[in-house]
Amino acid sequence: MRSFENSGRSLVVARNGMAATSHPLSTLTAIGILQQGGNAMDAAIAACAVQCVVEPGSTGVGGDCFALYAPRGIDNIIAYNGSGRAPAAASTDWYAQRGIRGIERNSPHAVTVPGAVEAWERLLNDHGTLGLADVLKPAIELASGGYAISPRVNFDWTRQAQLLGKTTSTQRIFLPDGKVPPVGTVHYQRELASTLQAIADGGAKAFYEGAIAESMVGFLRGLGGLHSLDDFAKTRGEYVATIRSKFRGYDVVECPPNGQGIIALLILNILSRFAPEGDPLDVRRLHIEAEASRLAYDVRDRYLAENGDGSVPVEWMLSDRLADELAASINPERAATVLARPQPPAHSDTVYITVVDRDRNAASFINSIFTPFGSGLACPNTGVLFHNRGQGFVIQPGHPNTIGPNKRPLHTIIPAMLARDKKVVMPFGVMGGQYQALGHARLLSLILDYKLDLQSSMDLPRLFPRPNDGKVELESALFDSIGAEMTRRGFEIDRAGAPIGGAQAIWIDRENGTLIGGSDPRKDGCALGY
Repeated sequence: MRSFENSGRSLVVARNGMAATSHPLSTLTAIGILQQGGNAMDAAIAACAVQCVVEPGSTGVGGDCFALYAPRGIDNIIAYNGSGRAPAAASTDWYAQRGIRGIERNSPHAVTVPGAVEAWERLLNDHGTLGLADVLKPAIELASGGYAISPRVNFDWTRQAQLLGKTTSTQRIFLPDGKVPPVGTVHYQRELASTLQAIADGGAKAFYEGAIAESMVGFLRGLGGLHSLDDFAKTRGEYVATIRSKFRGYDVVECPPNGQGIIALLILNILSRFAPEGDPLDVRRLHIEAEASRLAYDVRDRYLAENGDGSVPVEWMLSDRLADELAASINPERAATVLARPQPPAHSDTVYITVVDRDRNAASFINSIFTPFGSGLACPNTGVLFHNRGQGFVIQPGHPNTIGPNKRPLHTIIPAMLARDKKVVMPFGVMGGQYQALGHARLLSLILDYKLDLQSSMDLPRLFPRPNDGKVELESALFDSIGAEMTRRGFEIDRAGAPIGGAQAIWIDRENGTLIGGSDPRKDGCALGY
């Protein structure tokens, strides 16, 4: 239990229903939907739509989503992949012939067809009790009537001001009066309100076909994109089989590739080979965590891609053999200068929302435009800000994640659930782009290895070995306390320039009939229950 003399948040405890999100208005919306008789899926999508308005740097209708859903909390978990695809004309050769070696963030080539709206409609139809008109109403009212800018939203907005000023339509919408809206001022997104209203009236078809689609495609093609109306009209997500692994007697359940949930499982598999060291901030434990992450992310970057053709070696990536080999390569006293690179056997910024309702239906829901404010490209007539998920591709013939027609890129966003004895114990998620896989592993290790409660686990400072350059980012508290020792051990370190990640989780206490929630202090949001 935390000391009530120190700053911090208490756990939220309730009986009937609970929601945890990264924005207060989103959490309030979810609770309102539950109290009106909606279920966890209704509440999650309503909350997500609100965040598409009030937290525009993190998510939007121009992005993608993934979801896990456990009807009545039973461990027969449903997974939905709502990530969009590259245009049919996008081939590796097309880019290579034009001398394009990488996909730039502020480019139309970074924009894959957004999958979120299709996913919302499908999930509501199959598992909700309300329609799009009901769940989109709060978001429409906020977009048209205005919403107040909160501190973390302003922080993220300010860091992206240069990007937002590059495109006229984006600048007009997100830099009113030529500047980032200050904390406490009111911001409007009236074009987006009209788009959301059209979706509420006409369903997902109103987004992917007709005037809205024509406007989006025309805007992207005008910038040199390869998108077509047919690409948008054919957008469909899909139900997929979950993947899972054991950790400390619990089942950890994730969405399969093209998401990086499998990397969270790989990190946990490596950590399971080590006993907990000292306290959660002991440099010996953080050393193991950093090395396990570096190894797992290296596997990700070499092998993870869309798995429609079975090309991703999932069984090997989740195998004891790989975990044993990677764990054995870790020197607990010294950072590796060259990472172990086992070979598989031959073979032919984001928002996270979790809601649990009175019937214990559990939703683990994540929606994203990838990096803060995505591509920075906002369609002028629709208010749709496009993500930059296409940067998850590489342009490299023969690589499993090279860009290709109608192909999905590697995704960082990953909802998750923890289960035991055939019942869901905790829907949870961690935001933060590439950090998410490590974030899942760290949160579960703190809860299951160190017996910390949800909120305390989220409050502790974090580190993250960056996959692009191998440097270990340390939040300020860790940088000051163990930075010198990490350097002595051979790590290259950096002080993190921004808070690392964000998390939400709800623990289902069936013995007492209660729900226990936590929400990351690095974000503006909260957990609430009733």
